[in-house]
Amino acid sequence: MRFLKYGIAVAALAAASLSLNAAAASDDPVADRKAVMQSVGAAAGLGGGMLKGQIEYTPAAGKAAISTMNAAAHTFGGLFPDGSDMADNSTAAPAIWDDRAGFDAELAKFAAATGAAAKASGKEGPADLDAFKAVFGPVLGTCKSCHEGFRVK
Repeated sequence: MRFLKYGIAVAALAAASLSLNAAAASDDPVADRKAVMQSVGAAAGLGGGMLKGQIEYTPAAGKAAISTMNAAAHTFGGLFPDGSDMADNSTAAPAIWDDRAGFDAELAKFAAATGAAAKASGKEGPADLDAFKAVFGPVLGTCKSCHEGFRVK
């Protein structure tokens, strides 16, 4: 059963990564940021599942979760141009535009945490679950921090 969960999580992460790549090619910033957040959600689900022991940890899966988060961190900020808050399909919090400096600071924290995690994970990914916890925990902390101030509840 654990391998089935692992397989489903990796498949979801792969699909989300394709969404992340597709987002880079679109002219719709709202659709793009939704696609990027889906990839982040899949990576957080995979990483969180491994942290909780619901999914068996492997270095490759750890690396995939970290890499997806890191790619999103370096893509996401450009997906909130002025005026995109008024789009009919946007659910982004007005605070993103009202406190752009605060939002940009949260994105910088996210990029720093994912960059550090990517660097620490090397080519193969964190060697074991403890090493993964040490680098992925701070990444999830930045997600929480940003969602507290910049996510519609």
